[in-house]
Amino acid sequence: MDELTGYRGTDFYCDVALRRTGELDVVAETDQVLAFRHTRPYWRDHVVVIPKVHLASLITVTEADEPVLRELFAVVRRVAAELTADRGAARVLTNLGDYQDSKHLHVHVSSGPVLR
Repeated sequence: MDELTGYRGTDFYCDVALRRTGELDVVAETDQVLAFRHTRPYWRDHVVVIPKVHLASLITVTEADEPVLRELFAVVRRVAAELTADRGAARVLTNLGDYQDSKHLHVHVSSGPVLR
């Protein structure tokens, strides 16, 4: 099974994406953050923004994580602004608890109709 589209573990971002960035459609990257087109998009335009270090979720971060969070949200802002300029609208979403399939902080930036 192709791990990029059929991964069944608990942290796709550490286990697969960050190890195989050359196979991703990267839209933005900094020293601490990676943004790429989702490998199984839910919306017409669907970008995922992740920290390159493991942070479990938005509700587990600490003050020590602030520099990474600042960079993460700067990239989210930039991707969302570009998508809004191109498509007229964007949504920004993160999931928590049982809604969070991959136990690595990630933010979805999307626009357009649901694909599935």
